[in-house]
Amino acid sequence: MNHYEVIVRPLITEKAVIKKDDERTLCFEVSAAANKTQIRQAVQKLFGVKVEDVRTSITEGKLRRRGRFAGYRSDWKKAYVRIKAGEKLPEFAEV
Repeated sequence: MNHYEVIVRPLITEKAVIKKDDERTLCFEVSAAANKTQIRQAVQKLFGVKVEDVRTSITEGKLRRRGRFAGYRSDWKKAYVRIKAGEKLPEFAEV
């Protein structure tokens, strides 16, 4: 699995922007098969920063309905990546 397959997309939500500003933590949607070591290496390689800590969580898909038809969205994996102090944060979440 290469670095571009590990990180699916950055999460730019209100909570993610607050974590970025206050705790130097970036949020990503990552591949369900990726482990913390692969996530750490991918972020360090793609963004050119040093990673202090990686936390992951599995988010279960929600029930969605279209009229009488119901189904579930897919489960997905989220990663919180804390950047070491003194490193410059990537500016992909600027408004």
